[in-house]
Amino acid sequence: MLTTMDTVSLTAPLDSAVLRRAATPLTVTVDDGTRARVDRSRQLFHDLLHGGGEGGGSNGDRAAGGGRESRIYGATTGFGALVGYAGRADEADQCDNTLAHLGAGQGPDLPLEITRAALLLRTRSLAQGLSGVSAEVVERLTAMFATTFTPAVPRYGSVGASGDLIPLAYATQALRGRGHAYVDDRRLPAAEALTAAGLRPLVLDGRDALALVNGTSVTSAATALAHDTLRAAHRALAGLTCLLADLLGCDPGFLDEDLLRAYGHPGAAHVGARMRHTLTGVTPSGTRPLQEPYSIRCAPQLLGAAEDALRYVDGVVAADLGGVSDNPLFFPGDVGAGENAGTGAAAKVVHGGNFFGQPAAFAADLLACVTAQLGNLAERQLDLLVDPARNGGLPPMLATTPGQQHGLQGVQLATTALVAEIRRAAAPAGMQSLPTNLHNQDVVPFGTQAALRSYDMAELLRLLCGSLALGLRQAAHVGARRPTAPRCGGLLDLLVETIPAVERDRPLDADVRAAARLLVTTDLP
Repeated sequence: MLTTMDTVSLTAPLDSAVLRRAATPLTVTVDDGTRARVDRSRQLFHDLLHGGGEGGGSNGDRAAGGGRESRIYGATTGFGALVGYAGRADEADQCDNTLAHLGAGQGPDLPLEITRAALLLRTRSLAQGLSGVSAEVVERLTAMFATTFTPAVPRYGSVGASGDLIPLAYATQALRGRGHAYVDDRRLPAAEALTAAGLRPLVLDGRDALALVNGTSVTSAATALAHDTLRAAHRALAGLTCLLADLLGCDPGFLDEDLLRAYGHPGAAHVGARMRHTLTGVTPSGTRPLQEPYSIRCAPQLLGAAEDALRYVDGVVAADLGGVSDNPLFFPGDVGAGENAGTGAAAKVVHGGNFFGQPAAFAADLLACVTAQLGNLAERQLDLLVDPARNGGLPPMLATTPGQQHGLQGVQLATTALVAEIRRAAAPAGMQSLPTNLHNQDVVPFGTQAALRSYDMAELLRLLCGSLALGLRQAAHVGARRPTAPRCGGLLDLLVETIPAVERDRPLDADVRAAARLLVTTDLP
């Protein structure tokens, strides 16, 4: 079964649109091939744990043969810096041993769409059959997505190094009926929330519990959602820049194809082509300066550099959404089918670092830089638009009766505050490593902080785009010409349909949000 907006197959690639769709109930399917992969991995785990298998170990693990048992992190050992000590002998106790000590998170709950997206990503990682979990865990996770059940997960606590241990522990505990969770946006004790959603508590052993927490799913999900929002804002800013240029009567020569080809950067050529398409049919007024301010003239170079950066993040997000984030991993070897078939590969358990969220940390920090500069562009374009010295003679603040009415003055003040907040948050997180866990985690990526910060910043950029759109709509109301490019005219018409003109002063916060929603949910002309 293919992935659609209402049904997700765990065999199909995930993307950010599917992660966002997981915020509301949807059907997640598990096919026979997925069950078989998970069962093979689970059987290998048991064989290695109890000495009944035939495969070899790795990284110092003893072979699972001849009645010998393998050392398997988290199944026979303590956790983190305490790996040198034996874990609990009873499997149910070992589950508690995994999760209880991680209940140290703080702060407000994560946005519910991040939590559900993270759990969908975690489910797909487990379903790839390398984690040694039981098929029932995968099945029960998929059942959750058909409901509105969402674990309550505190924001602070992960360093993104051994996976998002603390936030994923809260999510797992909620699925066991411990802690708190949301159903239909109501926060309840988790046991009550499970009952209300028609779900049974998860029953886990130590391997299941560790596999649920030992991955970077929160980091990867937040990065993917931030990237998706930023992609939409980037497209919107290209369209709004075209509308600004048309309303003011600018000459489109700054988008010349030969000019941008000579620049040598593929993103600029790509963005320039899209903007030329939007401005097809434009007629310059002939009254503008020979060279426009950089916020117009250099827009294809700025937006193009952002495009090149976003393409890098495209690759990181795709890899994170398709890969396996866990430790240890169980490779069944040559089992009749799959990539190892016919290779003679031995079954093995491998201990390593596939829970280390450095790729997403770098990507999220890059998203923060892009967000900051796109925010600068939107704010500077609005500033140009409300300034009668540069807006072609439109009234100051785009007020209908300056002094008796104040137009976009409050909105511009707010955009200044939003840009300041974005700049404050833009400092890189992924290079601020601090050793922890008795130096077991002696270098950490802080990908979770980078990702959640970029998610927040992307939401602020949406509001900046909405503010600029509101200004463009008001400019048309107070005397700017009708756009001469048909696609720019179509964009203006969408804004006019969504946002009333500002005649008398009124609160414009809801109008900014409405414009922002329009820009990121509509295929712009």
